[in-house]
Amino acid sequence: MKNLLQTGGLLLFLLCHHLVIHAQNTTTIQGKVTDAKSGAPLPGVTVSVKGKSTGAQTDGQGSYKLQVPAGGNTLVFSFIGYLSQEQPINGRSSVDIQLAEDLKKLEEVVVVGYGAQKKKDVTGAIASINARSIQEVSVTNPQQALQGRVAGIDVLINSNKPGDEPRVRVRGNRSITAGNDPLYIVDGIPYAGNLNDINPSDIASMDVLKDASATAIYGSRGANGVILVTTQRGKSSSPVRVTYNADYGIIKALGESDMMDATQYTNMRREANRAIGKYNDNNPDSSDAAVFNATEYANIKRGVNTDWQKLLLSSGWQTSHNLGVSGGSEKTKYAASLGYFKQQGVFKLQSYERYNIHLNLDQEISKRVRAGVSLLGTYSKRRGETYNGMSAALKMLPIADPYDANGNLIILPTGDSQQPNALLDYVPGNRVEDRTRFRLFTSLYGEVDIIDGLKYRLNVGPDIQQSNYGLFQGKNNTDLLIGGGDATAQKTNYTTLAYTVENLLTYNKVIHQKHNIGVTALYSVQRQREDSNNASVRGIPVEAQQFYNLDEAGNVTALGSQLGTWTILSYMGRINYGFDDRYLVTLTLRADGSSRFAPGKQWGYFPSVALAWNMTNENFMKSVTWLDNLKLRASYGKIGNTGIPPYATQGSLLRSPYSYNNKGVLGYIPNQLRNPNLTWETTSSVNAGFDFSVFKGRVTGSVDWYRQKTSDLLLNKLLPISNGFGSVLVNVGETQNSGVEIALSTAIIQNPNGFNWNMDVNFFTNREKILSLGNGAKSDPGNAWFIGEPITVYYDYQKVGIWQTEAEAQVYQQHQGEIRLNDVNNDKKLDANDRVILGSQQPDWSGGMTQRFSWKGIDLSIVAFARIGGMVKSDFYQNYNTLFGRYNNLDVNYWTPSNPTNDFPRPNRNQERPNNYTSLSYFDGSFFKIRNIGVGYNLPESLMKRWGMQALRVHADVKQPLIIAPYRQKYKGIDPEDVTTISVDAPATWMLQFGLNATF
Repeated sequence: MKNLLQTGGLLLFLLCHHLVIHAQNTTTIQGKVTDAKSGAPLPGVTVSVKGKSTGAQTDGQGSYKLQVPAGGNTLVFSFIGYLSQEQPINGRSSVDIQLAEDLKKLEEVVVVGYGAQKKKDVTGAIASINARSIQEVSVTNPQQALQGRVAGIDVLINSNKPGDEPRVRVRGNRSITAGNDPLYIVDGIPYAGNLNDINPSDIASMDVLKDASATAIYGSRGANGVILVTTQRGKSSSPVRVTYNADYGIIKALGESDMMDATQYTNMRREANRAIGKYNDNNPDSSDAAVFNATEYANIKRGVNTDWQKLLLSSGWQTSHNLGVSGGSEKTKYAASLGYFKQQGVFKLQSYERYNIHLNLDQEISKRVRAGVSLLGTYSKRRGETYNGMSAALKMLPIADPYDANGNLIILPTGDSQQPNALLDYVPGNRVEDRTRFRLFTSLYGEVDIIDGLKYRLNVGPDIQQSNYGLFQGKNNTDLLIGGGDATAQKTNYTTLAYTVENLLTYNKVIHQKHNIGVTALYSVQRQREDSNNASVRGIPVEAQQFYNLDEAGNVTALGSQLGTWTILSYMGRINYGFDDRYLVTLTLRADGSSRFAPGKQWGYFPSVALAWNMTNENFMKSVTWLDNLKLRASYGKIGNTGIPPYATQGSLLRSPYSYNNKGVLGYIPNQLRNPNLTWETTSSVNAGFDFSVFKGRVTGSVDWYRQKTSDLLLNKLLPISNGFGSVLVNVGETQNSGVEIALSTAIIQNPNGFNWNMDVNFFTNREKILSLGNGAKSDPGNAWFIGEPITVYYDYQKVGIWQTEAEAQVYQQHQGEIRLNDVNNDKKLDANDRVILGSQQPDWSGGMTQRFSWKGIDLSIVAFARIGGMVKSDFYQNYNTLFGRYNNLDVNYWTPSNPTNDFPRPNRNQERPNNYTSLSYFDGSFFKIRNIGVGYNLPESLMKRWGMQALRVHADVKQPLIIAPYRQKYKGIDPEDVTTISVDAPATWMLQFGLNATF
């Protein structure tokens, strides 16, 4: 024991001695960093010791504190958007500095694809949002962060199911049948599939390439725009920084569909029978007994009035947690994070859960050699992706009682075999639907400086995806109760292996301080292999097995497997030339060879040219002091769209059973006519615009005009039936898009010691139209394609009211109380010649606005966007407005002899749907939404010092608190935001969320 005490005492002495020596060899430096112009404190400034890894970051009040080794040292202050500054310590213990803002911000770097450029050198139409903007609103996937924030980018949430992705369009639709989704590039590597796999907190910036000059470097896949996603990376000479962000929100449906209650429904059903002479108002009780079955009649007498939406909908919730670590020395930079997200939908059977891991590492191996890796790993589980509880809820009759006297669910609450109890799906085990996904997306690079200005870079991007889907429906599931039969199950698995290899050679040189030359050469290959299989069975003997033991089922109803592979080989060259920071030229040519096309048609060539003029650098502009920056831009180029799946040019066979020698055998017949002449859809694009900054950076922005023409559309050409095929896929037809985009950023009020107000606004229009359909055709009414009209239009009969008299209606073989249509050609009959183009989903204009307010430690942000004009089609008014009586109905103002309205037709028991019912489905699609209101508070610096933290912010957000739309306020709909049709599915929601952001 004595020896142990002596040893412990010696260790204690050595530790104290080390601490004393260390304290003698270091000194504490503290200070404050402020804006040179406004005097406002600058949080997040990196303060490092030159030549050493020691450093810190300023807190919310611009203050910093760090230990500096003894001796002559120099502090380096750096912050994005400001000029870096070095300050020798010279024995001081306090160093306060002011950082000068680069007013023109021309030195900021913009990701342009296969590299980056300073803003002053950019010739294309590029828009960017940073991490602050992404995290400013509550989003579940990266695309949602773009909604209302970038001019020319249309992001529509067309599904409210947990785990669904929005639809994204960059400058409208170009293709009629091929895809219109943009190409996503993550950390330099093409990213296919589900962007839900990426945690928005891991994103540092998103850059949208819009014109041909910017997208031509991606050749055959750039026609629909390119979105570059850059993930968080570490910083050089930065201390270890630990962040933790957590949120929790309550989700509620925005409202219920306005269905009929018990009284309204019974009156409608009586009227439906009254219309056909089967309801006697002189003897209503006897008539009710005849109109309603025994169960329904008894429930009416008992006063049953069930709100099925309330029974099926409940409060959902959402939570996220993100833990991140970043930092770096002069040679090593690192960033790592773990993320967890879960959303429980307002239907109990729907949820989405995701686990994320993110790692970025950049290493300087020597002065000439660098290497790095970016890794994104995801595991997710989604439940109930095809479950449609809303459809079941809306069909159920309000006079149906879901429970018996003992509280048990009644399987057929009205005795109607087509209306099983919608709550049966909530019974554990009756319906199980799961999809699990695993993805590992990696970007590795190595970079070598060959000689001064000449650099070689190798990018390698392996991508592994694996998905398992299973659906089990027990015999008491509502779908099977309607269709009949034993329990069913299906299972689908797919595995995707992809890789990208890019060889980049870049040369950058400044000659005589006036000639800026940049050359990029690329050779790359991308390959993807997808292997999938599926099986469906009926007759699961033990329902607890669900979809995990398919081989014990009584019948195999479907079995299949597929393999799809494709390869793209590419060459690209780009030349950037700038003279005296005034005149800029960018020339690009990319050649893509795709295995999707037949030999002889596999290669496409995509050139572009762009010019820019920095007018403010001209001598004659020096006297214009209020204008900080004015750059004119113009570009032209061609870009492509692969447009077809693998093997589309080879045709396909279909298995066909037939009898041979009185035996059943299988044969194969041609299923799809092959066309070896298929090639790319090609878009020619011209863009003109300018970027500006005025009043010392108080107002900045850009204006763009563009026109795009897409030719060689991939369309199915109709063939005579005698040919044996109904159609063949060919390159034919043209479309055109044109539009205007305006983006503004303003600092309205700047008060470093008080109130601040900043605003971002964007406005854009897009006009798309079909120029030709081939063979001289002016229209294709069957597909609703018309020359001179947008790609998607609503082509139907036009409702002009309700027939008020039988005499008027009989002229058109109609009846009083039915829908009155517009006789367009006034020939006293209604036929196909009376169909007209009612409208299009294309809005007159769209725009967004972000308002930011701050006062001392309090901040407030409001994000809004609008789509004005355009038309939507509502399935609610088409599928749940039958006025038939078998199912519940939307609460509409229908015609009766005592209520001669022109709104909706008379209920009729003999019509399963009203005649010409589709004409009831079209509405004004305009809306204005406040997407998010967020308020936060940064705790005081003094408290943070006591707690040993850099910063702590608490916040509250309200997601989608306000929608102003005719469809909602006038027509009692819920949310008009959809692509083409407002579907009957998971309802739109709003959310109240609370969270915190901690930095250590």
